[in-house]
Amino acid sequence: MKYVSTLILASLLFSCQSEYEKLEKRELASGKQVNELFLGLELGMDQKTFFETCWELNKQGKLTNGPSELSVEYRTELASGNSAKMRFYPKFEQDKIYMMPVEFTYEGWAPWNEELSAEKLRADVVKLFEEWYGPGFIEVTNEDKSQIVFVKMDGNRRIRIFKKHISIVRAEISDLPIEKKLKENSNS
Repeated sequence: MKYVSTLILASLLFSCQSEYEKLEKRELASGKQVNELFLGLELGMDQKTFFETCWELNKQGKLTNGPSELSVEYRTELASGNSAKMRFYPKFEQDKIYMMPVEFTYEGWAPWNEELSAEKLRADVVKLFEEWYGPGFIEVTNEDKSQIVFVKMDGNRRIRIFKKHISIVRAEISDLPIEKKLKENSNS
């Protein structure tokens, strides 16, 4: 009887986990290492190699300097046919990339142009990332659905896509075990 009640309790606890929590637990337990980002960049890449790779892509005309000192800009066409600017600059831990924040904006965005809304941009970015990283993004929302995030995990690599601003969609690609460790260390 004790075994049955333990089994029931365990199944109740497991069923209370969100789809995201199950995904995270499964992917982290897989031990799989996935470091690919985009344009030849990778999680775990050292800072010197990052700069060399960006410099080479700049010489090829694929990347330019973004509007701020620490940003790189890439222009891409999205599934909708709209052009977008993709701006990024990694976060480093011990001289290695552990997170790549990326911000997207439609090139012709204006507040009155509903065809270029952040919601449509978010859908475009999810489609682009499905082309780059494969299907499997899940929608995670808060109770009132005011915050919507699309998430995909492959082993250690977590990708999150969400609306940041009326005209900006942000994606964060991170090495989740390192990100969690850094958060734990900052909380202690």
